Amino acid sequence: KPSAPPSNLGLISDSGILVIAFQRKVWEHPLARTCKRLMSVCKEREIKEVPVADIKDPENTVIIELKDGPVVIELLADVAPEHTARMKELARAGKYDGVVFHRVIDGFMAQTGDVEHGNIDSDAYNKNRAGTGGSDLPDLPAEFSKLPHDRGTLGAARSMNPNSANSQFFINFKDNHFLNGQYTVYGRVLSGMEFVD
Repeated sequence: KPSAPPSNLGLISDSGILVIAFQRKVWEHPLARTCKRLMSVCKEREIKEVPVADIKDPENTVIIELKDGPVVIELLADVAPEHTARMKELARAGKYDGVVFHRVIDGFMAQTGDVEHGNIDSDAYNKNRAGTGGSDLPDLPAEFSKLPHDRGTLGAARSMNPNSANSQFFINFKDNHFLNGQYTVYGRVLSGMEFVD
């Protein structure tokens, strides 16, 4: 047992990655060994820590580590509980590790999360199919709300079927209100939007 709890724990991977921040003592956390190992990876790779004190709800905070710096995202569990739970489940299982942003449209949004075809570190990576897959979990029902697709919000990517979101998501570069009520909003960037840009 460490003498004091660490200030920041997380799940991390290489480029285009998700980090889940926790504010719990290592010996109490169910992912204790994984967290210790991953924190040593963070130190080796000189990945910047995000102060947990600045995060209101560590259990519903995702950090995407981009090449230029971390992007801190608040998940909106009270608005879209199933989408929030799915992202946390996949991130904790390491499914988002190495997944690329396969669709970036300047002035619109950046999309990632194809855990089936978009992992650049996997033999299954196929740049021509990235964006066409999802996880092996069932698709999610839409959780539309009155929250607008403002700059920095996280939206669930889906097919034409409103109940087809799975693992993919996008970050809005600007206010995209024409998407309101059509795509589930389940997070917002708290800091690091300049790195998304």
